[in-house]
Amino acid sequence: MDTHADAQASEVSDVPDVPDAQASEAPGAPDAQASDARPVLEAPDIARVLTRIAHEIVERAKGADDVVLLGIPTRGVFLAQRLAAKLEQITDRTVPVGSLDITMYRDDLRMHPPRALARTEIPGDGIDGRLVVLVDDVLFSGRTIRAALDALNDIGRPRAVQLAVLVDRGHRELPIRADYVGKNLPTSLRETVKVQLAEEDGRDTVLLGAKPAAQ
Repeated sequence: MDTHADAQASEVSDVPDVPDAQASEAPGAPDAQASDARPVLEAPDIARVLTRIAHEIVERAKGADDVVLLGIPTRGVFLAQRLAAKLEQITDRTVPVGSLDITMYRDDLRMHPPRALARTEIPGDGIDGRLVVLVDDVLFSGRTIRAALDALNDIGRPRAVQLAVLVDRGHRELPIRADYVGKNLPTSLRETVKVQLAEEDGRDTVLLGAKPAAQ
């Protein structure tokens, strides 16, 4: 597969061999150190950066004729759906959008309790020969995106693969970077980045807080 993302791309939330607590929390999980977390993006900011990313996709793709958006569950799917709506507003064309579950492709699968499988939904026309834009909320180690590329390879052969993320928090462990970034957020490994979206959490915000102390 000619994956532009292999060299330039980027987590459901990207984490280095640990559960998603250091990136975007699992649905229903309590806020880690919620009292200490501070918002770094609010709803208007998220709307603006998604609009900007949509325009950047149109510019780089010279339109959106062959673009397919695939969100990585959970919050990446909601972001992909929002991007698809914005692309339609810009281009007056419907942009196919789906989801790509990477659970069985994770390299830490044997190190943690079994995970519930999410949904993989590929648009009807498939991905062969198309420009696939993977969409996720947080880019961290790069391991989730590596798993997404493996999953994509089992589905079809895109013309190219790009990556859009809401937040890039650094600390890459693999040679992967995003093509489209909402916000670059320098962090330490002692911090957590939690993305909340209205579809899943009732509000739109990105919170930066202290990592919970080990029990």
